[in-house]
Amino acid sequence: MFDVVNTGVAASAAPVNGMVRKGPLVLTAQIPKDPETGKVVDGDITVQTRRTLDNLTMGLAAAGGSIADVMQAQVYLIDGADAPAMNAVWREYFSAPYPCRATVVAKELLAPGMRIELTAIAWIEEA
Repeated sequence: MFDVVNTGVAASAAPVNGMVRKGPLVLTAQIPKDPETGKVVDGDITVQTRRTLDNLTMGLAAAGGSIADVMQAQVYLIDGADAPAMNAVWREYFSAPYPCRATVVAKELLAPGMRIELTAIAWIEEA
């Protein structure tokens, strides 16, 4: 069995958890939602990428780690033209050595207005 990490980000109405862990292995899925309301934030890819990565950062801190603990990420965009702006924000949060990452363009994401979603795997040693 695994443990649910209380990230401080509003829980989803769907039957999912935003972050789980088993030992040092931490798995997460993050979207650009306001941590208090749970609603997707309005804005372009820059705004939504920052919110998504802020949510990721909050969750990893709640798990006892940081964004530097991310080893792999998968980013889903609804428009390939958003990739350069997403990468620019990505560089504000991550530095070398960068995590392994795949970026996929999807026709649409589940929540209306959402331009980005990501999953990530981190390794956070338990204190």
